[in-house]
Amino acid sequence: MTISEKPAKHILPIIVISQFCCTSLWFAGNGIMDNLVKNFNLTETALGNLTSAVQFGFIIGTLTFALLTIADRFSPSKVFLTCAILGAVSNSCMIFNGNNYSTLLTFRFLTGFFLAGIYPVGMKIAADYYQKGLGKSLGFLVGALVIGTALPHLLKSAMQTISWTYVLTATSCLALIGGVVIAVFVPNGPYRKASKGLDFKAISRVFKNREFRSAAFGYFGHMWELYAFWAFVPFMLKHYNQQTHSNINIPLTAFSIIAIGGLSCVLAGYISQRKGAKQMASTALLLSGICCLLFPLVFQLENFLFVSFLIFWGMVVIMDSPMFSTMVAQNAPTEIKGTALTIVNCIGFAITIFSIQLLTQLSSRFDSPLVFSMLAIGPIFGLIALLKPKN
Repeated sequence: MTISEKPAKHILPIIVISQFCCTSLWFAGNGIMDNLVKNFNLTETALGNLTSAVQFGFIIGTLTFALLTIADRFSPSKVFLTCAILGAVSNSCMIFNGNNYSTLLTFRFLTGFFLAGIYPVGMKIAADYYQKGLGKSLGFLVGALVIGTALPHLLKSAMQTISWTYVLTATSCLALIGGVVIAVFVPNGPYRKASKGLDFKAISRVFKNREFRSAAFGYFGHMWELYAFWAFVPFMLKHYNQQTHSNINIPLTAFSIIAIGGLSCVLAGYISQRKGAKQMASTALLLSGICCLLFPLVFQLENFLFVSFLIFWGMVVIMDSPMFSTMVAQNAPTEIKGTALTIVNCIGFAITIFSIQLLTQLSSRFDSPLVFSMLAIGPIFGLIALLKPKN
């Protein structure tokens, strides 16, 4: 296929489906956290630590991939397949009864490490096929990530009478399918320009671009809020049930709150074609920041209003993500685009470690929804980065 030709119609759906299948590994542990706590005698802080282990593994993985420029030197589809297989194996190892807290942390770390060859590499593959309408394409791609992230909660809700091990088995099988499908049906894209060798200056080179820095720093603010919110959605619902004596179905509701973000990503992709990626990202950051600040007040509302608010928050907290990825990809040199996307992901996910751990500590010490207001720090920082006037 030449650059002037449009990609085959099956390319984007295949990338989206594969991304969905493979990223279901991400929060597989969170979807069955109560079972892990009971089965392996874990403490209540396990939620934050096991989530952070995945994030830390992803950070080390993306840093390794970026320094070695793996996504630019090797076929992205083959990298995707390899990491899908290894990620599925790491995820399924949590099933063994001989596990303890340390081994569970190790397997979640390894799962996160191999996700570094899935999420940013999937965006790299999309960018190799689409330049016009990249925002729309990445809207579908990040939407798949969101639904894949939410899937373990749905599986847990649907399998309440079935062993929790089936959730891990199902997500591992999906990851294997996703890796094979993209390797078979999605060859290297027409816009791919392979890097000729190791480029240890690639990271510093991309950050010299002012527009790239603006997009990257906006993304960093977005990440401060996003994964802490996702990780603590079940906790928010559980705490609300206890305080108001409600009986909200936590797994199903958590799935709905997270998964609705997939729809908002697609919607943002279409809107960005008219309004632009930067304006769309700024609007989403503003709305999610307002949600952070209003949450303590909303906690006092009736069930329907409380869940409706969280669903709205679930929409706006993620809809800026494909916009930031679009701006990052568009402001990076073609031959190191994969490295640029990977290092921005690396730093962004490093930030999630701090916000998740801070929220874990605050929520364990203070029995108040006010602690979630600290998530507003991210959107405020991101807005400042985006709206800072040009020199």
